[in-house]
Parts: sequence; C-alpha cells; structure tokens
Amino acid sequence: MPGSLDVGRVGAVVGRQMRMPIITLLVVYAVAVAGMTLIPGRVVDGETQYMSIFHAFYFMTYTATTTGFGEIPYEFSNAQRMWAIVCLYVSVVAWFYAIGTIIQLITNPYFLQALAEQKFARQVKRLSSPFYILCGFGDTGSLLARGLSDANISAVIIESEVERLKALLLRDYRVPMPGLCADASIPKHLIEAGLQRSNCIGVIIVTRNEEVNLRISVMAYVLNPSIRIVAMSKVGFYNDRIASLGRETHIVDPFRSFARGLAIALFNPKTYGLNQWIIGAPGASLRKTVVFPTGAWIICGYGRMGQELHYVLSKNNVRTAVIDVHDPPAEVDFDCYVQGRATEQSLEAAGIDKAVGILIATDDDGRNLGILVNARSLNPGLFTVVRQNLHENETAFLAGQADLIMQPSLVTARRIFYSLIAPLLKPLFEHLVECANEGQDMVSQLMERLERVVGDVQPHLMTLRIDRSSSAAAIDLIESGEKLLLAELLQDPATRDGLATVPLVVRSANGAEMILPADDYQIQEHDEFLFCGKARAHLLLKSNLHNEYTLHYLKTGVDKPRGWIAKWVVRKLHQRHSA
Repeated sequence: MPGSLDVGRVGAVVGRQMRMPIITLLVVYAVAVAGMTLIPGRVVDGETQYMSIFHAFYFMTYTATTTGFGEIPYEFSNAQRMWAIVCLYVSVVAWFYAIGTIIQLITNPYFLQALAEQKFARQVKRLSSPFYILCGFGDTGSLLARGLSDANISAVIIESEVERLKALLLRDYRVPMPGLCADASIPKHLIEAGLQRSNCIGVIIVTRNEEVNLRISVMAYVLNPSIRIVAMSKVGFYNDRIASLGRETHIVDPFRSFARGLAIALFNPKTYGLNQWIIGAPGASLRKTVVFPTGAWIICGYGRMGQELHYVLSKNNVRTAVIDVHDPPAEVDFDCYVQGRATEQSLEAAGIDKAVGILIATDDDGRNLGILVNARSLNPGLFTVVRQNLHENETAFLAGQADLIMQPSLVTARRIFYSLIAPLLKPLFEHLVECANEGQDMVSQLMERLERVVGDVQPHLMTLRIDRSSSAAAIDLIESGEKLLLAELLQDPATRDGLATVPLVVRSANGAEMILPADDYQIQEHDEFLFCGKARAHLLLKSNLHNEYTLHYLKTGVDKPRGWIAKWVVRKLHQRHSA
C-alpha cells in the first residue's frame, strides 16, 4: 500500500502539482487577449475597429475549448484571423497539458490516500456517541463490526488491505462505520481514528499478523495509557508481551478459549448449553443439551489449536491420541502419538475403532474435510469436531455435517463482543462452573427460570449501569432517601406484571459481585447489572429508570399528579383528610 501524506497538506499538494499548468494557461490567455486587442480589425465607415478586452476574452474562452461560435462582434481582418489560428493551437496544447496534469494528480495513489485520510478524519470528528477503534477487517473484524452495529455501537475501522476495505463499503450498518485503508501500527493513523478523543472507549486489534497486533497494542497504550485494549493473539510469546501493558489490556486466544469451552462441554454439558443459548449460537436450546461422549479422543494436528486441546484433555484425564507430521515434543507426555498425516492407516494406529470422538485441528480446510470423511467411514458413530479456518468455506463445512464446527474467527469475535457488551458474563459462568464442581445443580435451576420467564427463544443481553445518564429518576429517588428494590423496578407499567427478563449478575460500586440477585435487592447508585431477557422488556426497564411518574406508580400503585391543577387538587384533598 502506498505511503500517505498529512491530511492538512492536500491543498499544498494540489497547488504544487498544478502551479505550472495554471501559470501556462494564464500566460497563454493573457498574450492571446492582448494580441486580439492590439491587432487592427476591419475598416468600417473609414474607421479601423479594435476588439475590446471583454470581447477578446470571450472569444478566447470558446476558441481555446474548440467550441467555435464564429467571429464577433464583427468579421475579423486577416491579421486577426492569423492570430486566432496561433492562439487556437497554443491554447489547446496548454489545456491538454493542464488536463493531463489533473489526471495525473487524481490518479496519484499518494494524493488519493491523503484525500481518503482527510475524509476519514472528518467522519471520525462527526462521531458524537461512544465508539471503538477496530484494527483489522478480516473474518473476525467483519463479524465484530456486524455485532457492534446490531448493538448500536459505532466502530472506526482501519484495514491495510484495499479489497477488504472495499467490502466495508458494501455493508449496511445501523450506525456510522468510517473506514481507512492504512497501517494501524502507525501512530498518526490511530490518532486520526480518534484514539485520543474522549468518546473513544477502546481499541480492538484483530489483524492476521501477531507482530502487527503487538505493535498496535504498544502504540495505542503509549498514545492513551487509559484506553481499553482488546487484542487477538494465538502465540504465547505475544500473549505475554501484550499482557505486560497493564490491566486495561485484554487478550483473546481463540484456540485456548475453544479448548476451555470443550472441557466445560465434556464435564459440565448444561453449563456449556446455557452459554451457547445466551450467546445465540445456532441450534442452541434450553430444552436440549448436547452431551459429549466420554472416552478416548483423537486429535489430528498438533499446531496451536491441537496443543491447547491436548493440554485441556490431558489435564482432565481424558485419554488422547495425537496424529501430526512433526516429531513429538520431548517435554510433553502423550498417551499415543502417531507421526504422519491423518490417513486411514494413521487413524487406525491411533485407535479410531475404540475412540468416541475426533478433533480435527489442522490449518487447512480441505485437509480437515478430507479427514472428517475418512474418519466417519472408519467409525460412523464418532463424535466429530472440525476446525474451519476460512469463513468463505462455511457451505462446505455445513454440508459435512460435523457435530461441532470450530471457526477461530467466530470464536474470537464472540468472545470479544460479549466481553464488551456483557463483561459480567465471565463471573457468572465462573460461578456456575464452580457450583457444578461442588455438586450444586445451579445451572438447571437457572435454565428453568430463564425458560419460564424468557422462553426458549434467542435472548437479548443488556448491561445497565445505575447512574444519572441512564437512570435519572432512580438516582433522584435514591438520593431522596427512599429505597428502590429490584422487584419494584422489574414490572410492566401497564399491567404491573413482571418483565420478561432475569437479572443474572450485579456488581456494586465497590466491585463486589452478586450472582442472581434476589427480588428484595436494594438498588444503589453505580450498581452495574447484567440482564437476560426480551428486547421489549429491556426497553420498558430503561423507561422505568428514567420516568419519575412511572417509578412512583411501580412503587406505590398510585399515579403521581403531573399538572399544576392536579397537584393542587391532591394537596387540598390531603389537607382536608388531615383535618
């Protein structure tokens, strides 16, 4: 990609490139007009006619452009015609020179980049709502952009590949999504993207290059140490380097995330099913839990994903056989290691006839699908988990009918998206897993409650902070000394029935977290809630927090008078009743 110029130099670039063509045109016009005014014309009534400056300029205007409106204001003399011929050829050449320079200018990649940066900077300045900077618009970036748009959150996108940025222009987003084709690791581009603006709430880094992700993380931290940084990294070395930037930096490793999710699915299937339902995974249901078989597993491919899967399964005492073309690492203990490609012979050597499941984790989609077909022919009852590297191959993988498809870009996008819009999901599932390990079936109770209140439909998540900007009426009530209970808030003003939403977690101002707060929980300022329910219920909930009359009615069951006359009547009735 060509280098770029400062956006403030666009005018200077135009002036420098067009200086000589403009001077040439001015000189040609000046000499031509002067000649036409000085050369004597025809003799009329014994008097020699001379052309005025206005008529000379008018004549040159349509002559130089080869329009040709004739000889005005009278027929020319031969001398004038000879001069007109000279002016015509010279002016046409001058115009060709100027037009050629203009074409050269507007096709100059450096100039086009400067214009794009200038337009991009203007679009960013017009963003008044909170936004994220999204570095990278590949499979992961495009999925994240769609999710943020659906959540009505803007993102400023920086992508180094022109073709990927062209795809951005074809997307229909609900909110502004300005994009720039540039290297996001260059500080100037991060500043142009609004890194130092007050409404920039974070930087999301999901490029395909680990080194670039590290550079962007460092640059963003140096330019704005308080900014939240979420970076994708799949290599331990880069994970450690990025993590050292501070506690506002978060790392997402799709392979590690998937491996941990697989461990939960194997040993806590209900927790895994609840997680899939909450994040809206296709086919997820509260009524149907996918149970993974227990027994020996085969891992095909010992790359980054294979290593994470082997570590998690071995840690949980699951017998695994690994098939890979490279020599086995000496520092790792394997139950079974077959060196070579995942052919029929290798699969049989790994014990596919006795295995309950296979994890196909190479970095080649064609090879993964081939292994899937081969493994299923050897053991039709095998539980199959296959890695899909490219989103564009989705149709083929769906046709393969694997039991579970692991797409790194989708895993990363979901993990980042829900960490942004619902950060309290993490403590919720940590608590659920802990309870399951202690023998408490809290997950079943929560799933029954969600099905009863919300229904077995795709849920809507909402993170709500109790402050004056989002809950003005509630804050006024709390500051007046009155108590506001959670049950009072979760009512439909029209029927006073409970809203179709469940409070999953509340985090108080001091950082203490409460899982599934009770109805009598007393709401305080700066509380942060995570609700799971229907979108309409969440709209009503927001309205309850903002409207003092609605809030008064929900607490007392009595409509608060609004107009001056109504207030006067109520006051008089109260005085009479008191007397």
